[in-house]
Amino acid sequence: MATSEEVKNYYDSFNEHQRELGINVRHRTIFKNLKKAGLKPGSNVLEIGCGIGTVSHLILRYLKRGSYVGVDISPDNIRTAKIKNSFHKNAEFFVDDMSNFVSSRKFDFIVFPDVLEHIPVEQHKRIFESISTVSTDNVTVVINIPEPYTLDWHRRNNSGALQIIDQSLSMKDLCNDCYPFGFYLYSMVPYGLQYQHEEYLSIILKKDFVRETIVTKSKFQLGLQNYKAKVGS
Repeated sequence: MATSEEVKNYYDSFNEHQRELGINVRHRTIFKNLKKAGLKPGSNVLEIGCGIGTVSHLILRYLKRGSYVGVDISPDNIRTAKIKNSFHKNAEFFVDDMSNFVSSRKFDFIVFPDVLEHIPVEQHKRIFESISTVSTDNVTVVINIPEPYTLDWHRRNNSGALQIIDQSLSMKDLCNDCYPFGFYLYSMVPYGLQYQHEEYLSIILKKDFVRETIVTKSKFQLGLQNYKAKVGS
């Protein structure tokens, strides 16, 4: 397994490739999924693995009243991200590997844009422990990762396209790593961009809570629901 210094150096050298790619459909899809999950112009956002600030740029153009913090292991990436997003007064970028991340600010959105697969699995528990201390009770954690079976195919047939660490992550491991720190799996949606099958997973975690009330739908809503079910059958 690569050392943290080797990983940092790899992503320093990966900077130019990211700049050549620019903002693409994957970045825009992650941002759209953030908005579907409830991102608002006044949200406080933490982005882990922000790279050179591509998804960050889309988020920051949308955040009119909120605040943003982006972290990445690569100093070169952070320097580029700061320049790219200097237009936003409430944006901060830091070099951090999330092993001991602290913040006086509480975040209501935390996004991992295709980064967890590049962080050794044995470090994931520590990351979820860290973000649990800086998140609000109503936090939404949006995770984008490669669909594991597609990534396995690349490992067998196209390994040169993989990055220095590129793990196929299981939902079992993800849940085991995040549940001890008060998160639960809210949704998991597979989707494809380049291929005609699932290529990525969009995963949402939320904080554990106690449901205090149950509200039944109105008779009209139940009747309309029943009608639509019959028509669609």
